[in-house]
Amino acid sequence: MKIKAAVIYEKGQNFKIEDVELESPKASEILVKVVASGVCHTDEVARLQAIPVPLPVVLGHEGCGIVEEVGSSVTEFKKGDRVGFSFGYCGHCENCLSAHQHACENLNAINFGGVMSDGTKRLSKNGQEISSFFGQSSFATYAVVNQNSAVKIDDDIELELAGPLGCGIQTGAGAVLNRLKPSFGSTIAVFGCGTVGMSAIMAAKIAGCSKIIAVGGNPTSLELAKELGATHTINRKETNDIVSEIKKLTNGGCNYAIDTTGVGDFVRKALASVRFLGTAVVLGATGELTINVQEELMGEAKSLIGVVEGDAVPKLFIPKLIQYYKEGKFPFDKLIKFYDFEDINKAFEDSHNGKVIKAVLKMN
Repeated sequence: MKIKAAVIYEKGQNFKIEDVELESPKASEILVKVVASGVCHTDEVARLQAIPVPLPVVLGHEGCGIVEEVGSSVTEFKKGDRVGFSFGYCGHCENCLSAHQHACENLNAINFGGVMSDGTKRLSKNGQEISSFFGQSSFATYAVVNQNSAVKIDDDIELELAGPLGCGIQTGAGAVLNRLKPSFGSTIAVFGCGTVGMSAIMAAKIAGCSKIIAVGGNPTSLELAKELGATHTINRKETNDIVSEIKKLTNGGCNYAIDTTGVGDFVRKALASVRFLGTAVVLGATGELTINVQEELMGEAKSLIGVVEGDAVPKLFIPKLIQYYKEGKFPFDKLIKFYDFEDINKAFEDSHNGKVIKAVLKMN
């Protein structure tokens, strides 16, 4: 079928909305009319080829929409169901079978290799194949998604809100609630006040952390961080020694720290901010980093860990986040600003310039 999609042909170029062909869903897949899709930093990283996704490609990995058609072996969904999308995984490796889909042994190939879980492509134009992204390519009016990567969305919330739950929001909240599982009254510092950081802050409040320190450089975002649960904020542009300030606020260091920026210096600061036996988490796409293992890690029995997709099983975790939202405990809608699909390049520009925390495209 012919659909509209935002295509990238060359590294760093703007998105071009064009007519492309989308194949019908295979046995375990569903065809979804995309209603909305979040704009995520991972899309930008792929556009710039810091993650070398094969070009041309249709990006987008925080989609949601309405099921139009189901494959022959699909039993969980039917036409008309409202669904959100999450990351792709194979479903048959050891990690998938032990409920660690976020650590799927084929995760990189499926999400960044330009192919679906069976190794084939669904998108093309004039006979030229186009790569998929995260097994969905949701910067389009329709998407084919494996049933494993779709989650039913309740009728009593706005469907357009569901897309960002599948990646950025799940990543930040899951790092806290699924991996760290902070004890009541513990302390945490969050570096970066974007979607992932704000989600971690809201989750830390749900978990009962006594001190939640938001570190960022945008005064407006820092104010919102307070509204969402931060007990203290640190403006990195106005503070000479962030680590000392965190240690002062936490009587020697926090129990946990999360870096969402992907900046090596902030990863080191996060690690330096935690006390003996503390844990620092890396959530941003970070390059090479040099540390003194004895002085910065081993000597104080600290842990430095990477967490992928919030250590979540999306079909279980996303409904929990929606329930928290309904109860007023997880107001992630305050992060979102909607854009028309045609304004995709503006949405990316505003995201890059810090004018919006979570841009979400509506497919009119």
